[in-house]
Amino acid sequence: MKLVVVSAGLSVPSSTRLLADRLAAAVGRETEVRVEVVELRDLAVEIAHNFTNGFPGRKLAAALEAVTEADGLIAVTPVFTASYSGLFKSFFDVLDKEALVGKPVLVAATGGTGRHSLVLEHALRPLFAYLRAVVVPTGVYAASEDWGAEGLEDRIERAAGELAGLMAGLAATKPRKSDDLQVIPFAEQLARLSAP
Repeated sequence: MKLVVVSAGLSVPSSTRLLADRLAAAVGRETEVRVEVVELRDLAVEIAHNFTNGFPGRKLAAALEAVTEADGLIAVTPVFTASYSGLFKSFFDVLDKEALVGKPVLVAATGGTGRHSLVLEHALRPLFAYLRAVVVPTGVYAASEDWGAEGLEDRIERAAGELAGLMAGLAATKPRKSDDLQVIPFAEQLARLSAP
């Protein structure tokens, strides 16, 4: 299965990228995945040009294709002005509106203080709900004081397990051969996942 990680960190090194890498590694411990990382910092100019000319550059087109073809997505942003970063939002604005329909997504964010942790529920979760993705129940927020503190690793493992479970369950419902192609309604896929 293919897991794509979208990281909107701007600095090098980046706590946002560090959290993204830890989440991807935790998913990899749960199920076998091929991980591809999309660093939005490297795509900023192409994202801006896409808004003005309507066409993605070569690197942006490859990133958009990777997200579209992923079996699961980890989306991590730093908190700017109590919400996701503009670069993060801009990337998902240029993504095809059907690209995330039914796709399992783990949302995460980093910030300087724990006071911004509600960004997961008030900004990220509604964004991905609008895009009709399936957001795992556990989001992961890491403030500066969380690094090395008790609790962060537990949240990472719990969220990763939820994403791995959804990815594995949805992969199991995919047809095995192209000549056996069948459409399975999303509600039925979810029912199959929750069945004993």
